[in-house]
Amino acid sequence: MNITNEKVIELAMNLGFDLVGLAKAEELTDDASMLEHWIEHKYYASMSYIPREKEKRKKVNLLLPGAKSVISFGQNYYNEENDEKNSLSGKISKYAWGKDYHVVLGDKLKTIISGLKEIDNGFEAEAFVDSGPILQKAWAIKAGLGWRGKNSIVISPEIGSWFFIGTIISNQEFEYSKQINDLCGSCSKCIDSCPNKAITEHRMIDANKCIAYWNIESKGDIPEELKGKMDGWLFGCDICQDVCPWNNKLAVKSKEPAFIQDTLKALSLDDVDNMSKEEFIKLFGNNSIKRTKLKNIKRNAKFLEGIH
Repeated sequence: MNITNEKVIELAMNLGFDLVGLAKAEELTDDASMLEHWIEHKYYASMSYIPREKEKRKKVNLLLPGAKSVISFGQNYYNEENDEKNSLSGKISKYAWGKDYHVVLGDKLKTIISGLKEIDNGFEAEAFVDSGPILQKAWAIKAGLGWRGKNSIVISPEIGSWFFIGTIISNQEFEYSKQINDLCGSCSKCIDSCPNKAITEHRMIDANKCIAYWNIESKGDIPEELKGKMDGWLFGCDICQDVCPWNNKLAVKSKEPAFIQDTLKALSLDDVDNMSKEEFIKLFGNNSIKRTKLKNIKRNAKFLEGIH
């Protein structure tokens, strides 16, 4: 039995996804050129795994032989501002306020794949949630979830850019979604607001200048030249999304309980300095902050303390 678009959308909506789109699995061209440009300019900083696996990022059939479609899912994670967040001495990006999205969305995608296999036992798929060598944002754009903002983040005309992306590559053909036109216009607020000018030409991010790279991905010391330019961010950075007019217009509180639960505590830089491994696990064991590890959170706090 053929699996219909309607069935995919039904399963996704029943699991609380906000956006669903489908694209034909084909070799990326424009996005592949953007990737080559990004790599050529060494915008990846220390993330050397990206250029090592660039061919897989261009061709999804290297991830799933016989791939015919790529299904993209969007899950709103926006949580309204609150006094607890504002009391933090070291700011934490909104995406890490709730449970680890890799786990939450990963479980949902597994459920969808299981449901589709019940309809057609010949259905084969691979799922990704900000993991593996796949250009998830490019596929989300091809699937009509939104357009690439000038800050490189996908913006939906329905919910803005505060959403996670989940991706399923499958061997099933579908009716494919229409792409959405770029609606950024002449706005440059995201570019103008970045303290380190990390947003480059062609809607790319230079990780060497990006706050979120240094306080999440980097394993080394934060460069001295960034002192006074981290804007108080302990983990991640929301500056370019906070100033986006589309978010100011469209942002609504997520309906996913895992992302709006009251998990954050008032956290000063002194708290981080004195935090034990056990306390770190208790506070952040079920969300994305754990991937940065306690030693790097302490590094971030000490760097911020040096500018106060």
